[in-house]
Amino acid sequence: MQNGPIGVFDSGYGGLTVLKELVQKLPEYDYVYLGDNARAPYGTRSFEAIYEYTLQCVKKLFELGCPLVILACNTASAKALRTIQQKDLPLLQPQNRVLGIIRPTAEVVGQYTQSNHIGVVGTTGTITSESYVLEIGKLFPQLTVTQEACPMWVPLVENNEMNNEGARYFVKQHVNQLLQKDPLIDTLLLGCTHYPLLMPLIEQALPPHVKVLSQGTIVANSLADYLQRHPEMQTRLTQKGERTFLTTDTNEQFNKQGTLFWGAPIVSQQVHVHE
Repeated sequence: MQNGPIGVFDSGYGGLTVLKELVQKLPEYDYVYLGDNARAPYGTRSFEAIYEYTLQCVKKLFELGCPLVILACNTASAKALRTIQQKDLPLLQPQNRVLGIIRPTAEVVGQYTQSNHIGVVGTTGTITSESYVLEIGKLFPQLTVTQEACPMWVPLVENNEMNNEGARYFVKQHVNQLLQKDPLIDTLLLGCTHYPLLMPLIEQALPPHVKVLSQGTIVANSLADYLQRHPEMQTRLTQKGERTFLTTDTNEQFNKQGTLFWGAPIVSQQVHVHE
């Protein structure tokens, strides 16, 4: 069996906010990040397209020697993860693993709420999939989960418009709509990896008692726990502290935009994943 880096996949740049936390928590491991920027965003695409694109990217990361792949994308985790785990993985690489970011987030959300009322914001794809409602419901049946799709938030972040009045308006609009649906919400889960970049605006729009949960730290803690519980996987991961950034679009664009999410300069390479 081949040893190699941890693969981190996202449809675009948002997964870099997760990778950043993984590297901070587990810096010794090697990571390969793959952004399918040429076909992003996934949030508005059909179930079939999201599954097909995600599977192609997982296969690419397997080809590059990654024994473990994390789908750092809520839409892909919601719409493709289970099928890939159950149907494709046994045929492709039964000894490899593909993990998502919805379940680890759902596992901890109950620890933060006092009122038992939770809000979830995400892309249209993630919200309509009801994945958070289902996962949280399995683990914490006593919680009331209210969702709000925020289709404008990702484009605002990707166009680096986080600090203008338009961003403030759309953030406030969706936060207000969510709180109108359930005024008892005391915990807000950011169900999209782009949203941490809107954190200052989100916190300003919320009442001060509402806690905001971002996924990066939760996923990093969950991965550390997973590797402790699965030494057979941990021994297959190379540990030279290397980071590789790949994109299906032009690397100039990725370097420029990705730096915003990563918080430091990025040098990426373009790859093709289509079958």
